[in-house]
Amino acid sequence: MSRIVKFHQTGGPEVMKIEQREVGAPGAGELQVRVEAIGLNRAEAMFRAGMYLEAPNLPSGIGYEASAIVEAVGPEVSGFKVGDAICVIPAFSMNAYSVYADQAIVPAYACTPRPAGLDAVQSASIWMQYLTAYGALIDIAKLSKGDFVIIPAASSSVGIAAIQIANYVGATPIATTRGKGKVEAIKAAGAKHVITGDQDLVAEVMRITDGKGARVVFDPVGGPMVEKLANATAAGGIIFLYGALEPQVTPLPLIAALNRALSFRGYTLFEINADPVRFAAGKKFVAEGLSKGALKPVVAKTFSLDQIVEAHTYLESNQQFGKIVVTV
Repeated sequence: MSRIVKFHQTGGPEVMKIEQREVGAPGAGELQVRVEAIGLNRAEAMFRAGMYLEAPNLPSGIGYEASAIVEAVGPEVSGFKVGDAICVIPAFSMNAYSVYADQAIVPAYACTPRPAGLDAVQSASIWMQYLTAYGALIDIAKLSKGDFVIIPAASSSVGIAAIQIANYVGATPIATTRGKGKVEAIKAAGAKHVITGDQDLVAEVMRITDGKGARVVFDPVGGPMVEKLANATAAGGIIFLYGALEPQVTPLPLIAALNRALSFRGYTLFEINADPVRFAAGKKFVAEGLSKGALKPVVAKTFSLDQIVEAHTYLESNQQFGKIVVTV
């Protein structure tokens, strides 16, 4: 029997319960793994609350991202053997697979060897954030030396990853954050500029970019602030909307879009990992960045699996700087 987190109704963190379940043997294309650490993501909180891209099939498991040890290899699987230390990458529906557990069945295509030099906690904290930022900034926008990129919610794990990736390719990250409490930490993470909620975002971006605006915006928030972001974007620029942290309606800033020929781009990580070629390129980019020390995961806090409710409560508090990891 294994401990598996399930929820029988959507709602707050308290709906999650640890249950004893038989995991079973891996099928074709699958691995059975012993989970060592779990990376928490906003997507999972939204899934649990019934506000995600897909509705959970109740009772539902939960969890996208983990570091684990291979315990059994299913038919039609190559490249993995029992005892391998791996990472489980978010590349599947949580209605099909989930990793909030001490043992899980996962699809082999969503797994990759654990990067050298990273422990279980660090390895559970890398793939969602770095691949999400890579897909938008590198795969699609082709961010490069001389570019400016605006990064709202910069203290999140994906925000920090975007800062590091921008610096890695020679671009200039312009981070935004609501208050002043995390400014120094964001600067320490590599942001050349940090704009707080009490400042004039458009004026600050124009000052930093000598009046040109930023070519790329990487926004997980949405809502009314998108209008200001549009006015801070350079002519021909692209605004990625990859989240909906702001519950208010996100407007289309039509005048700014017309004046500047802007592109607004809905985006999720699944666009990258659904394409084997782009997925492989993303994994290579991240692995190389980690090996060179240009990409360095930041773990905000760890919890135990027994504290999964507390971990999600902390996730939704917005207190963290970096990734929350649950150890098993």
